[in-house]
Amino acid sequence: MNSYVNMGVGAFLGTVFVLMSVSIASDGIFHAEAPEQEGFAIVAEVATSDEAPVVEEATPIAVLLASADATAGESVFKKCASCHTIDKGGANRVGPNLYGLVDRPIATHEGFSYSSALKEFSQGGAELWTWDHLNEFLLAPKRHVPGTSMGFAGIKKDDERADLILYLNTMADAQVALPEPPATN
Repeated sequence: MNSYVNMGVGAFLGTVFVLMSVSIASDGIFHAEAPEQEGFAIVAEVATSDEAPVVEEATPIAVLLASADATAGESVFKKCASCHTIDKGGANRVGPNLYGLVDRPIATHEGFSYSSALKEFSQGGAELWTWDHLNEFLLAPKRHVPGTSMGFAGIKKDDERADLILYLNTMADAQVALPEPPATN
């Protein structure tokens, strides 16, 4: 064998020996016993089949719209403006023009190629962009219409979403009447 190879192998084995010796010595010096009792026990609670999961009810859109502000919604629309236009007769961009969106049939704006998921969701144009559909879609587009190509995470704040929906309603030839808030008992 070459003397350089012998030197390299010797250096490697020497390094391994030193590291193992240091590891054994430090384990002997700094050895820590396991505690007799855990400091914090993690207990996983498993729901039985008899218990129904607790589902937090969302605030109805009618209640949110009662205190919404269309002027504030115009500011929220800036999040949408990179992909959508709102003016009458405006061009489609990455997303369709949103003029007259409230109560318009879903996935039917002329000249825009919708994803197959949205076309299927629209049931051939039978479904409308109702207050509830808009609220759920703007909250989480991919959860409301799985497979949609809209790459927007959604508007999580209820008041911002209501402001935007109210603003979208003002951007139409004829505004749709606001839904009645549910009666309180």
